[in-house]
Amino acid sequence: GQTRPKFADSPGPGQESVWDYPRPPRIVADPREVKVQFGHQLIARSSRALRVLETAGPPTYYLPPEDVEHERLFRTGAQSHCEWKGIAVDLGLTDGPPSVGWVYPDTYPEFEEIAGWFSFYPARVECSIAGERVRPQPGGFYGGWITDEIVGPVKGEPGCDGL
Repeated sequence: GQTRPKFADSPGPGQESVWDYPRPPRIVADPREVKVQFGHQLIARSSRALRVLETAGPPTYYLPPEDVEHERLFRTGAQSHCEWKGIAVDLGLTDGPPSVGWVYPDTYPEFEEIAGWFSFYPARVECSIAGERVRPQPGGFYGGWITDEIVGPVKGEPGCDGL
């Protein structure tokens, strides 16, 4: 995040380079409408999303619990750990895929703003920002949201796996 590497794409007007994002990550509010669906079933809709921006990765979007149909979600029992945020709990959809998102019930102090907020994998459910369909971050494990405003290459793409 200090200096964009030479191999990174240069952002055009209205675009952001993931290589300009900071490390450690930063939380930024996004007032655009964010929707998450499975088929025709709405899982979440919010205009109060928070983006987590971290060097080399596309943003992850977190939605407040009031804007999520969380009764349709269940804890799968799987967990993961983020060095910045803490322990995430994996979420499945009661009438859909077994792993569609995650929540940090508690976070490290620097990220308490997203504690209890929900994030989703755009590879497993349909996510959109201001009407634009989100593309998933490559690599399977990651939950970054790629739109036309994001340029990379991003972590998970060939040649960026060691980041």
